[in-house]
Amino acid sequence: MKISTKGRYGLTIVIELAKREGQGPTSLKTIAKTHDLSEHYLEQLISPLRNAGIVRSIRGAYGGYVLAKEAHTITAGDVLRLLEGPISLVEGLENEEPAKRELWSRIRDAVKDVLDSTTIDDLANYNESDDSSGYMFYI
Repeated sequence: MKISTKGRYGLTIVIELAKREGQGPTSLKTIAKTHDLSEHYLEQLISPLRNAGIVRSIRGAYGGYVLAKEAHTITAGDVLRLLEGPISLVEGLENEEPAKRELWSRIRDAVKDVLDSTTIDDLANYNESDDSSGYMFYI
């Protein structure tokens, strides 16, 4: 499974809105400028997010977008499935021999577990200094 720019930029929109929660609506222009992305492309991605109830729009001179739900209730899997479709690593899994089918299924399930246990709040508040999985090398 390869995540396209639809999924990556969709996550960027939702994470940015979570980071700006409580500051009022955020325009797509602001998000596009902050992340050096195409505002026109973000406009295409916001509709499915709005229709799914992940974000909501606020009209007016100071309008923009806000999260429609609390960030801790939205997962990365929610956003990626919405924009990318079902999570699958291999097509035609039923045609694989049993050992390989089991391997692909376990990998798919592991990816789903990570995506479904990672909330937008986790991503918005991620701090590299909190990452204890990094290696420390001494010379």
